[in-house]
Amino acid sequence: MNTFFSLRRLYAIVLKELIQMRRDRVTFVMMLGVPLLQLILFGYAINLDPKGLPAALVTTSQDQYTRAMVSALENTGYYRFDHVVESAASADRLLEDGTVSFVVTIPSDFARRVIRGDHPQILIEADATDPSVASGAISTLSTVAAQALLREQSAEVQATREKTNQLEVVVHRLYNPEGITQYNIVPGLLGVVLQLTMVMMTSMALTRETERGTMENLLAMPASPLEIMLGKVVPYLMVGAVQVVVVLGAASLLFGVPFVGSIGLLLLGIAIFVMSLVLLGYTFSTLARSQMQAMQLTFFFFLPSLMLSGFMFPFRGMPGWAQALGEIFPLTHFLRVIRAVMLKGTNFVTISNELGALLLFVFLYAGLALLRFRRTLD
Repeated sequence: MNTFFSLRRLYAIVLKELIQMRRDRVTFVMMLGVPLLQLILFGYAINLDPKGLPAALVTTSQDQYTRAMVSALENTGYYRFDHVVESAASADRLLEDGTVSFVVTIPSDFARRVIRGDHPQILIEADATDPSVASGAISTLSTVAAQALLREQSAEVQATREKTNQLEVVVHRLYNPEGITQYNIVPGLLGVVLQLTMVMMTSMALTRETERGTMENLLAMPASPLEIMLGKVVPYLMVGAVQVVVVLGAASLLFGVPFVGSIGLLLLGIAIFVMSLVLLGYTFSTLARSQMQAMQLTFFFFLPSLMLSGFMFPFRGMPGWAQALGEIFPLTHFLRVIRAVMLKGTNFVTISNELGALLLFVFLYAGLALLRFRRTLD
């Protein structure tokens, strides 16, 4: 006799779903892995007030006032003087290639002008391509610097206390002097959009062939694994080219993002980046058994790369282990390339390491895709 509701039938259906869930390992990992990943990243890796930022010191003097100034800046927690150089040109190169976030210049006559009360100055040059990185460190400068000189002079020249307050901290926000957030976000959006669409669409390409039962026809063709892979990849490269034109056009026309670098160099970086993404998506398609699994793998890769690449949160503000983890994502290196070319106008040599890293991803993902596809054929 059929009843409206049966606990036995409900139990059977629930048991069947649990068994199916256990067999679908990708979905099971996603349900447990994504919340845990978000908890770890937001709890430990994300820092909206970055400290310990790398800085370069330009000075030729080691007097007590210079040492007091450097110590005071380090004590704020924002500055970490990893480089001491004697020329502004060397410091500019470090700032341009992203090695340091700040350059602090203390003139050689700084001590003499402090003692004489002759309006001593220090210069702080900040990489303002990401305004959130520079804002916190710059806001504490004037007060900290003045107090440091007061402490040094209080033991010697009490009479000059009022003159010490005339210390002037000159701040230059380079590459984005107005601190416009769109200048940092919009170029990065190109990398985010390309990563999401290229990896997802490509990862679903081969999986769709399997689900529709057309994989046998594809394998019956007199084509090598490399030819099949390129045949699947090339159309999505064309789609990526259209997205690049749309995003760059919107960046210029709608948001007024400056473009001071070489368009050829930028297109080279974009081409390598897109190639790495479609090859990664192709690798995912050889791992997934369905389009849903391919989509899940894409988001499982997309989430940490979005958080650890420096797009949403300052890269320098993350702990060392999070920065090391962020280096394994192509998006991290592409963001450095596009921001350096568009906002700083850097040359090929300056970003050669980032381009080399992207090229390494291309060969790595291509090898994995071919290896996995041959195993699929077997």
